[in-house]
Amino acid sequence: MNWRGSTDAKDRIFASLPYLLPLFYALPFGGYLLRQFPALQVVLGSLLGPVSFIYGVIPFAGIVIFFLLFLLVVRNERISHFIRFNAMQAILLDILLFLCTLVFQFVVSPLGLGLLTQTLANVVFLGTLAACFYSVVQSLLGRYAEIPTLSEAVYAQVR
Repeated sequence: MNWRGSTDAKDRIFASLPYLLPLFYALPFGGYLLRQFPALQVVLGSLLGPVSFIYGVIPFAGIVIFFLLFLLVVRNERISHFIRFNAMQAILLDILLFLCTLVFQFVVSPLGLGLLTQTLANVVFLGTLAACFYSVVQSLLGRYAEIPTLSEAVYAQVR
């Protein structure tokens, strides 16, 4: 759905970059799966290397990047709607991953259910990987990535 105007190659690339952040935040959930498939670990490690470097160098990088994206990109009317939409969708994916992290820390992990914990972590990781991959491909094609319920919340935020 590209109803807000056409996108050029620069917009498509910038629209796909924010999806590196949810991938980075999903890595702890993929620990079980990445140990079983080292090739996936190599691919994601090389793709997320620059993000990992930034998080290692800048103190409180997560909150700084969150506010920079939200205030300088999502709320900036001079930036194309396509880029703002994808940045907001990546932010909402980050928020969902943060909530999943809280649930795992305070509900699932204290129960000590090994197989259930691994299964839920794999579901969160694979779901995030699929959503980010789908969104990046759609962004590079110049289309809006429509993820049910999440995209509706994004449209409510980005006018």
